[in-house]
Amino acid sequence: MKIVAFCVAFAATMLCGMGVSLAAPFDHAPAVFATAVQHLDVIGALGAMIPLNARARGIIAIRNDAGAPVAILNELRQTFETFKAENDRILSDLKKGQSDVVQSEKVDRINTEIASLQRALDETNVALAALKVGGLGGDIDPDAREHQTAFDKWFRKGVDAGLSDLEVKAKLTTQSDPDGGYLVPEHVEQGIDRVLGTVSTVRSLARVISISTDTYKKLVNMGGAASGWVGEETARPQTATPTLREIAINTGEIYAMPASTQKALDDARLDLTAWLAGEVSIEFAEKEGAAFVSGDGVNKPRGLLSYTNVANGSWAWGKIGFTISGDASAFPAATTSVNPADSLIDLYYALKSGYRNGASWLMSDATMATVRKFKDADGGYIWAPPTAAGEVPTILQKPVHTDDNMDAVGSGKFPIAFGNFQRAYLVVDRTGIRVLRDPYTSKPNVLFYTTKRVGGGVVNFEAVKLLKIANA
Repeated sequence: MKIVAFCVAFAATMLCGMGVSLAAPFDHAPAVFATAVQHLDVIGALGAMIPLNARARGIIAIRNDAGAPVAILNELRQTFETFKAENDRILSDLKKGQSDVVQSEKVDRINTEIASLQRALDETNVALAALKVGGLGGDIDPDAREHQTAFDKWFRKGVDAGLSDLEVKAKLTTQSDPDGGYLVPEHVEQGIDRVLGTVSTVRSLARVISISTDTYKKLVNMGGAASGWVGEETARPQTATPTLREIAINTGEIYAMPASTQKALDDARLDLTAWLAGEVSIEFAEKEGAAFVSGDGVNKPRGLLSYTNVANGSWAWGKIGFTISGDASAFPAATTSVNPADSLIDLYYALKSGYRNGASWLMSDATMATVRKFKDADGGYIWAPPTAAGEVPTILQKPVHTDDNMDAVGSGKFPIAFGNFQRAYLVVDRTGIRVLRDPYTSKPNVLFYTTKRVGGGVVNFEAVKLLKIANA
């Protein structure tokens, strides 16, 4: 994955040079990189390292023009129409008490095909943001440029040249701390953050802020009127005292340690800042993405699924409400009197209307494949493909995002979340990514111990609900 991340950055630069449009960010770079390999004959072995679905590889390889996302979207829509027709045959047979194993396998294959097409579309759509790392850019503050030059020299040769003082001068920090490594240039940190925002699904949905300390604290009004209605000349009665609760989000340290040979570092044509960003960004994104869903909050973010969960009718602040699937171990079968789509409709309306305007679904790819078969009471499928190349699929007309860190469907599990994540979840980044150069531990290689401090947690327990696999 580390090698792929670096090579993707190189491939994207070459693709842009050939006029290939990279219209938006992407989750993981493989599909776009495969296109570059087709055009550039870049190290065939690297292409073999990338786990591409065979169909997706073919799609991307032959659609290397600006219309690629549209072409994939059109095929996705056509495939979904085929899926609906074939799945309707299964549902019709079930009503007659019949079953066809061959037909079921056919539907499953088409369902998998839809997932592959959606991944290919996502990867194409999000390429630009994920690869927009490295380089000094156009206008840059002279102090920042001086720091960048000194950082590059230290990175290659280990000569600090007053780098700690230049950090202060470039306004990256207010104090010198050479024992803790050196701060990467600001544009490198921004590049890493862009990749984090595309690979880490919860980060892309949540509100993200930067702080300069280890902890972010926020006061939340738990109730109690602090205002009232009065006439122009009437008395102002005393209102109830508001109940405030403090929410504190601590940052934990996440690290990665990419390695390079000194020979590679001596290569003046190698953009080292882009290399570093490519090496650590995917590692950071995968670690924090898992923590945002299930982290226990100890030296890491506290995940959505780690809070106390209660039936939505018993919801109280500090807990996350849930609705149930209607079956003890899965979703209700199509042969039962209970419509499996009803559980998602219940979850939809469990969220207050004020939060639904900006709400979206969160589930794994496997769960989405199951939900794709659900119909509402009128016989319409509740899952719909994207309406445009830059959009995502919808369930009940709300965007659905995939994160394989979410629970799989199983007894007592919480495989689906629905909420306004901008209001529900907060990601806290402590400003500054540090690098400690280590040329001794793994001679003749040079290790770069890279650290970032990040925290996360729920800040509005009303704004997100979960679906629990249970029948009561």
